[in-house]
Amino acid sequence: MKKLGVAIIGAGAIAGVHIQAYLKHSDKCNIVAVCDLFVDKCEKLISEYNLDSAKAYKDYNDALVSQDVDVVSICLPPSMHATVSISALNAKKHVLCEKPLASSLEECDLMIKAAKDNGVTLASVAQNRFKTPHMKIKEMIEDGDIGKVLFATVNSLWWRGENYYDIWWRGTWEKESGGCVINHAVHHIDLLQWIMGMPKSVTAFITNLNHHNSECEDLGIAILQYPSAVAEVTASLVHHNELQSISFQGTKGCLSVPFEAYSSKPLANGFPEENLVESEKIKNKYASLSTLEEEGHPALINNFLSSILGEEELLVDGHQGRNTIELITAIYKSAYEKAPVKLPIQENDIFYTKGGIASVMPHFYEKTKSVDNFSETKPITLGRDVGK
Repeated sequence: MKKLGVAIIGAGAIAGVHIQAYLKHSDKCNIVAVCDLFVDKCEKLISEYNLDSAKAYKDYNDALVSQDVDVVSICLPPSMHATVSISALNAKKHVLCEKPLASSLEECDLMIKAAKDNGVTLASVAQNRFKTPHMKIKEMIEDGDIGKVLFATVNSLWWRGENYYDIWWRGTWEKESGGCVINHAVHHIDLLQWIMGMPKSVTAFITNLNHHNSECEDLGIAILQYPSAVAEVTASLVHHNELQSISFQGTKGCLSVPFEAYSSKPLANGFPEENLVESEKIKNKYASLSTLEEEGHPALINNFLSSILGEEELLVDGHQGRNTIELITAIYKSAYEKAPVKLPIQENDIFYTKGGIASVMPHFYEKTKSVDNFSETKPITLGRDVGK
């Protein structure tokens, strides 16, 4: 069987994560290209990971015309995701695009259409779906082990210094498409819609408390209303300990990541005491479910490659990536309008397009510093407690 030829487009910090994941599946693929405007960054990655078959490209279009390239990983700033993905899809290359899938619903739809028209795969990066606790909790909620879900709490809590926004593309509505909601909480929002589905309406608030070189938010809070449930989402870049969690409260008990399972029953006066039988039942079911052999980006990329080869179903396709963007768009729209927003968002809505969003969203501060590149001293953090 011919191995799939992989091109990495974008040689920033996340590119190394993709490369390591592809290398773990060298039986299915071979990295043949690394592309970036800074060619020295490509050459550094090729040397660091001993990519003997890979060629460095300054222009990604030169890689897309290569017959050796079958698969493309998009590791670029968000504003470039749609343009480069569509070029790759139209070149009949399978595409895995980093989060967020695109800057707008319009761009998502154009990407999905390009994949369909060319008969190739479009996948969205959502590596936290491929973690044992999230897989277990999704299965248990679907099986009714905590009863009907009533309330979910999502804490996407991160910390970033002010200089984080010195990089040229960060901190602008035009290039980054938003702040912590779209570029950090995207992980948890994706998990929430994967497990609970899409809500009927969203009410939200955003602000910028401590990042003065960013137009965009560093704190956002949203309430999502479902037909018979409510979810609360907090996105932040001002939490020093980055304690992240997702919790589901049901009629019979609760499940959380980091893992916690508990059930209450009422005393004669209505106050609670632990329902030991139900708590043990939930804990035992959780313990009985299988553990993933592989997690995170390596598992996601294995699923992506296997789907191309016809070996298994793709878990995070373009439509799933679009759902997450629609929820994020609703958060921004509600924060701007200071009112609840009903889903779905229509094509004639100003928030359907990237330009529409950028034209109306507030500038909390104006960007005054801009550098082309950081000298990385340590690997980037991908979340401290997500999936633990």
